[in-house]
Amino acid sequence: MVAPETGVRASADSLAAGVLDGNRLLLARTISRVENQEADAHQILGSLYPHTGRAHIIGVTGAPGTGKSTLVTTLAQSYRQAGLTVAVVAIDPTSPFTGGALLGDRVRMRALAGDPGVFVRSMATRGSLGGLSKTTGDVVSVLDAAGFERIIVETVGVGQAEVEIASTAHTTLVVEAPGLGDEVQAIKAGILEIADVLVINKADRPGVDKTLRALEMMLEIEGGGPRLIRHHGQLIRVETPLEMAEEENRWRVIVMKTVATEGSGVFELRERIEAHRTWLLESGEMAIREQLRIANTLENIIRAELNRRILATLPSHGLTGHVVERIRHREDNPYSAADELLGKI
Repeated sequence: MVAPETGVRASADSLAAGVLDGNRLLLARTISRVENQEADAHQILGSLYPHTGRAHIIGVTGAPGTGKSTLVTTLAQSYRQAGLTVAVVAIDPTSPFTGGALLGDRVRMRALAGDPGVFVRSMATRGSLGGLSKTTGDVVSVLDAAGFERIIVETVGVGQAEVEIASTAHTTLVVEAPGLGDEVQAIKAGILEIADVLVINKADRPGVDKTLRALEMMLEIEGGGPRLIRHHGQLIRVETPLEMAEEENRWRVIVMKTVATEGSGVFELRERIEAHRTWLLESGEMAIREQLRIANTLENIIRAELNRRILATLPSHGLTGHVVERIRHREDNPYSAADELLGKI
């Protein structure tokens, strides 16, 4: 075991070695350094990257109040009963006013405390949209390198636009619950289209049949087709293999019912996730999704670095403030001003 450094700041090499050696203290410190985007974060991630690619990443998303955290807890317990190690990354929203975040999932997931085969990390969005933090993918890579066999990423639950998880996870669960409002919302385009598995949690509540019919109607309209995630950026374009067009090779999305507070249906859900993992490997879709994840990671890294360089070379705050005042008094417009500022880089 690598002993934690005391009294001095741990080096990037010692942190990476500690992660690979299973040192949970150094794992937590590494995640903090990566999450805070400190100067040596890329060095650490670069050292760990050759040891990644072994974990199966499960995304759990859905509207607030559907019981995602309870479902994640019982799902993690089910995986532990099957002898697999589990890491949980729970994303919580950041206040747009104070900048703070209540990392409440640590409270909700107390049942996982004390299990050496489970690691739970709460993260704040820090202003990022799409339901994830901008360093979620990097934290998942650290946990992958640490040897966790299943990594569950729970998004904040922001609604229909929360689809970024599809470019991070191998298997995406979209969680619904009965009695949350108009069932038409359940069949709108957007968040349900990224589902590999649809889950109605709190299935012991009134209205479950109505919700089930709405979701099944959505699947019937779409033909229950495969969820083949496509990358919308410019770095890479991946086409579906011809054999994936075969009807018998398609992944069929079904609706499953669970009562997470009682553990009902969780074993069956775990089996369905594992069936999806098998399908990904046998169909070749896993390689496609890995390519898309890498392309998404590259774009995020390049975008962040370009933003950093642009901000570092923009004029001082005084000049920028002067430009803002000109625009406020309608002496200039934001489009011409932006061109002017960019021209100074």
